[in-house]
Amino acid sequence: MPLDWTPDSGDIVALGENLEVVATLPDGAFTVVYLDPPFNTGRSQTRHETTSVRGSRAGAVTGFKGVQYERIRGDLMKYDDRFDDYWSFLEPRLAEAWRLLADDGTLYLHLDYREAHYAKVLLDALFGRASFLNEIIWAYDYGAKSRSHWPTKHDTILVYVKNPQGYHFDSSAVDREPYMAPGLVTPEKAERGKLPTDVWWHTIVSPTGREKTGYPTQKPEGILRRIVQASSREGDWILDFFAGSGTTGAVASALGRRFVLVDSNPDAVAVMRKRLPAATFV
Repeated sequence: MPLDWTPDSGDIVALGENLEVVATLPDGAFTVVYLDPPFNTGRSQTRHETTSVRGSRAGAVTGFKGVQYERIRGDLMKYDDRFDDYWSFLEPRLAEAWRLLADDGTLYLHLDYREAHYAKVLLDALFGRASFLNEIIWAYDYGAKSRSHWPTKHDTILVYVKNPQGYHFDSSAVDREPYMAPGLVTPEKAERGKLPTDVWWHTIVSPTGREKTGYPTQKPEGILRRIVQASSREGDWILDFFAGSGTTGAVASALGRRFVLVDSNPDAVAVMRKRLPAATFV
């Protein structure tokens, strides 16, 4: 489904298969692309037959340390015979993310511990190793806790930039957080707070909180707020391939950014209609 989108368009929420929708958007249109795909927790995915068309950047085929991209992909498959189904789904979406990013743009890929190590190697191949900016650990403490191993209470957000020499990052725009040991810094520093590091301690969406929409995989606004503040400016465009409850749009709108959100689930779009009533729904 082609989107009638220009840089002067209003905010858009599109119901449709995201690879088909974003393929109609122009190159280099977005300052931030955020992907929060379904985690491959059960390792049972519907296979999507798609052709991965990587961007035209120099060296895109050679990739990581001069090793051919398909060789990397093949080697990873040897370690996990279920790997191919998930990555035949996600890989073409990562290639589209690279195409759609502005030259100073940033990709945030939100995964869990099961897939982050695979994604890091493949993104090095797709974007180039020099484009890796950060591995953010979002740590939380909620829900059941295993007694047979260390409880897994974090997600991983991989951060890659389109142009390692010219990406936008404004630490001064990010909300500061309290020092964990305020007595070890001056009162002035304690009052101002500190810039978040690459480990983000942030609760999940409270079941009884203001943000709660009822959507099962809803992410907290505080996580998206840091992303949007740091890697975009007022008026910039933000794209979310797997929009879910619309948190990316809610944060972008509150911070004066524009957004395109895509989701194939009618229930998600119904939630976003209530949450983002000023957007255009297509």
